Amino acid sequence: MESGSVIGPAWDSLLAKLIVTGATREQALQRAARALGEFKVEGMATAIPFHQAVVVDPAFTADPFRIHTRWIETEFVNEIKPFAPVGTDADEEEDGSRETIVVEVGGKRLEVSLPVSLGMSLARTGLAAGAKPKRRAAKKAGSAASGDTLASPMQGTIVKIAVEEGQEVKEGDLVVVLEAMKMEQPLNAHRSGTVKGLAAEVGSSVTSGAVICEIKD
Repeated sequence: MESGSVIGPAWDSLLAKLIVTGATREQALQRAARALGEFKVEGMATAIPFHQAVVVDPAFTADPFRIHTRWIETEFVNEIKPFAPVGTDADEEEDGSRETIVVEVGGKRLEVSLPVSLGMSLARTGLAAGAKPKRRAAKKAGSAASGDTLASPMQGTIVKIAVEEGQEVKEGDLVVVLEAMKMEQPLNAHRSGTVKGLAAEVGSSVTSGAVICEIKD
């Protein structure tokens, strides 16, 4: 890797991995905690703070092991501060450019804090597996769900197109399926209307925020 290298969309975001070994699991965990404390990556967000929290979490260090596939969303207590580039005031950024919305995912309501611009994108596109915005910050102007544009929430590859140009769709209908980080992500219609300007093709790569189509009255 070097400055200017381009990461292809067919791969996940893993660019580097820290590997720690030990004679016992306890020793490996201790070494991992120390190595993560010394591991510095500047200028971009990484998973290091999350790993630092996990390797000392009682559920992860316990014998027997108590981690399961839904542990992060059901039991993990996330006290990790949002990433802030060097030279920015994290508290000021939190107060001035973030919003809290309530989303419903898989029948459960969750409160999520997001940067204002990201929240606008999610609310407009009705993403995150059918999540719908329930509340917006008072500072936010306009109706975030009133746009016609359906955009990609992430970089990925289109593996399925479920609609055609000019087709009538209802809110929640499947439009396309994206493959990203080895997982398929359905992208549903955020409103009812007619599909216009469908720009998707099976096998094509899209960037985060790329327009998939518009859904107009």
